[in-house]
Amino acid sequence: MHARPADLLVRCASEFQSQIFLQKGSEKVDCRSILSLLTLGATEGTDLTVSAQGQDAEQALEAVARLFDLGFHELDETTGSPACSAGGTSDSPDQSPS
Repeated sequence: MHARPADLLVRCASEFQSQIFLQKGSEKVDCRSILSLLTLGATEGTDLTVSAQGQDAEQALEAVARLFDLGFHELDETTGSPACSAGGTSDSPDQSPS
């Protein structure tokens, strides 16, 4: 994984209270650690598993999936909003930005 996508993933993971992990084979790393992501050695086409644990895990997984779907572009070109947003897909009031 290159530095720019790793940075976007770290920023995305940091928006959530849940722990988010990326796994390649038997190696599992915290998505809040840019060094861990960079040393994972994931390249295009690598099979990865994303998991999350915590109260907003579902929203975190949706946001990370959206980031992957957009090819790690910082902005969602269809909406002009950040590709990863803690409140992006949730209708619950406690997820709204303050």
